[in-house]
Amino acid sequence: WGILFSHPRDFTPVCTTELGRAAKLAAEFSKRNVKMIALSIDSVQDHLSWSKVWGTGRVAGLLCHERNCSLRAQSSPGLSRSSRAVGRTSSAQPLTLSPCAQVFVFGPDKKLKLSILYPATTGRNFDEILRVVDSLQLTAYKKVATPVDWKPGDSVMVVPTLPDEEAKKLFPKGVFTKDLPSGKKYLRYTPQP
Repeated sequence: WGILFSHPRDFTPVCTTELGRAAKLAAEFSKRNVKMIALSIDSVQDHLSWSKVWGTGRVAGLLCHERNCSLRAQSSPGLSRSSRAVGRTSSAQPLTLSPCAQVFVFGPDKKLKLSILYPATTGRNFDEILRVVDSLQLTAYKKVATPVDWKPGDSVMVVPTLPDEEAKKLFPKGVFTKDLPSGKKYLRYTPQP
């Protein structure tokens, strides 16, 4: 599993907090067999200067790399633009582009599983990214889906394509349905396998 997150600019407070949070959560991502890469449009020299502002005296990329994360410099915004990781600065200036913060989650099959776009002014929620990774991994290997506001350990939903008899065999802890006004029994749940 891999996560590529665009990093709009060095010397910005939001990005500083995000890289710090990513580094703090590196062990959690590692437990899930997830490698993280932060992609920046700034130069390596900018990263070196920025790391001094952090007060560590070390390169931000090294700080992340030691914790299963790496920071990649990009000499031009080509990849960021091709992935639409840029946004308009305002509606009054529709042709002026500014970087956005985007998250891409890839599965072991090298296919995109999730893409989230944040404005540069809003920090990413890494707790939510971890929750989504948990859901993606669970649903990739089991015949379940995760309902709204699901958290690891909560009950999960049995996929609609699984017949009742097969679901009973596959989920020995039981399958239960939620009552709906229509009386239909298609919301089937089971404890998280």
